[in-house]
Amino acid sequence: MAVTAHHHHREPSGVQLATVAQATLERSGEQWTPMRASIFGALAAFDRPASAYDIAEAVSKIEGRRVAANSVYRILDLFVGTNLARRVESANAYIVNAHPDCLHDCIFLVCDHCGQTVHIDDDRIAGTVRRAAQATGFLPERPVIEVRGKCADCN
Repeated sequence: MAVTAHHHHREPSGVQLATVAQATLERSGEQWTPMRASIFGALAAFDRPASAYDIAEAVSKIEGRRVAANSVYRILDLFVGTNLARRVESANAYIVNAHPDCLHDCIFLVCDHCGQTVHIDDDRIAGTVRRAAQATGFLPERPVIEVRGKCADCN
């Protein structure tokens, strides 16, 4: 993955975010099905990382029928693979990528007290991590950096 300097002036949300996500998924050759739209919408509604079980429960309530977590996992894997969502590894949870058309490595700030997770972009740090890995002969494919601590509200 090539990382470049970039700046985001405004975070898309709601219908605009779903529209960008749909276009991104379709450009990758995948279909934006009603179930994928429901799962994306449910994930986007969470204010912190959500597990597949959290999302399955939310979609089940909306749909009025049981949605299995294993179906949600498959769709989340697709979303991660197409850059629509990011996986917070230490929490086995997911967040929506507000800029799915922008490729960059993940740096998460995870609050151990309330669970709030902030995704920041810093290509200098990510580039340093990639170069350090490459210097050992390791080919980094998907660096994820997680910094655990306390958010500003909990500090």
